[in-house]
Amino acid sequence: MKRTYYLSLLLFLNLTLLLAQQNISGVVQDTEGAPLVGVNIVEKGTTNGTTTDFDGNYIITVADNATLVFSYIGFATVEEATAGRTSINVALAEGVQLDEIMLVGSRSPKRTATDTAVPVDVIDVAEVATQSGRIEVNELLQYAAPSFNANKQSGSDGADHIDPATLRGLGPDQTLVLINGKRRHQSSLINIFGTRGRGNTGTDLNAIPSASIKRIEILRDGASAQYGSDAIAGVINIVLKDRTDEVSGFVSYGAYNTNADVDTSDFQADDYGVWNTDGFRLDTERDGNQIGDDQNFDGGSLKAAINYGVGIGERGYANFTAEYVSKNKTLRPAFDFRKGFGEAAIDGFNFMANVAIPVSDDTEFYAFGGRNYRDTDAFAFTRNGGARVIPSIYPDGFTPRITSNITDNAVTAGFRTELPSEWKVDISNSYGKNNFHYFIKGTLNASLEDVSPTD
Repeated sequence: MKRTYYLSLLLFLNLTLLLAQQNISGVVQDTEGAPLVGVNIVEKGTTNGTTTDFDGNYIITVADNATLVFSYIGFATVEEATAGRTSINVALAEGVQLDEIMLVGSRSPKRTATDTAVPVDVIDVAEVATQSGRIEVNELLQYAAPSFNANKQSGSDGADHIDPATLRGLGPDQTLVLINGKRRHQSSLINIFGTRGRGNTGTDLNAIPSASIKRIEILRDGASAQYGSDAIAGVINIVLKDRTDEVSGFVSYGAYNTNADVDTSDFQADDYGVWNTDGFRLDTERDGNQIGDDQNFDGGSLKAAINYGVGIGERGYANFTAEYVSKNKTLRPAFDFRKGFGEAAIDGFNFMANVAIPVSDDTEFYAFGGRNYRDTDAFAFTRNGGARVIPSIYPDGFTPRITSNITDNAVTAGFRTELPSEWKVDISNSYGKNNFHYFIKGTLNASLEDVSPTD
């Protein structure tokens, strides 16, 4: 009798549960009647949910008096009560809540969407520089823009001195770089030796002082349709600062901890080299850190910049930026005093000006440009020995260093005006020049034998 009682109670509870649930079906469309595929439909307050099929149809079992939440990317969310209803058809309207895009999983804290036909990434350089500690434009974009790639090279000839930068994995020369909407000239270096962008000549973004940049705009999709074949990978538009009556400065320093924990005082590299964290086998000038018992830090990077703007009339301005950048080598050679491997050393100065002078109510003269000068010093491949090594000079082999002097000059000037017919006219001319000079240190000429110079 007791078993019959429990069985009847269980059947009653199951029947009550079934009566408390209901099936809801329907179609989800947009405001023009087109079915929406993959719309999320969730019973509010629960994890019970489903999605629409290719025809926009759905069916879901929910509790009595439940509320369904319909959500879809790019469309406004809709809530519908199910009380007394078995069929609910929904039309979703395009949402207006996407004024700002927050990226999840990217290296950028935020990208701002602008009112354009295609997406444009807008990067606040000052904010990224403060958060990341990066000091060069390539490093800032590498940190902030997922589609941008520019890595430091080692033992890669000229690529040690000018970083090859790419968008979307395409060649460096397939990205169009603009300054205030005007074309920027390319570097004089052709990438070789199997580095990224082999055979390409890209734009040296590090020649532009980051302290002079207001924001960077990156256009990827549809760039070539607007700018031509030079922009197959995309367009990078660098907008210079135009603020006035304000002085701002920036100082940053950082270094790497190698954790080598080595006392280099006991290492001997004869008279032609010393064990240290800035060059190992160096030339006779011994350009680098001193030997000692605390050589765990290398790659020290210093940046000091100042920006100042002054107003010209009611609408004009003149904004100036000066920037000094110094980076020591990084060294990752294992424990062979002959070998050097790591980032190149850099010592450079940047200057940039951005000027606009009103000529009339509708016309203004504008000009911008600057100068960059850099000395760089990078490791080449180690020469372990053989017929090309002179034992009297380098008894244990040597690692030559490739140094360079890079000079980059650019200026753009023009007039822009708005006609009574509301047509806008912009006439300008741009000039750019990049010089790249190679030098070798810590090397030799085998044909001269013992009298060979090392520089």
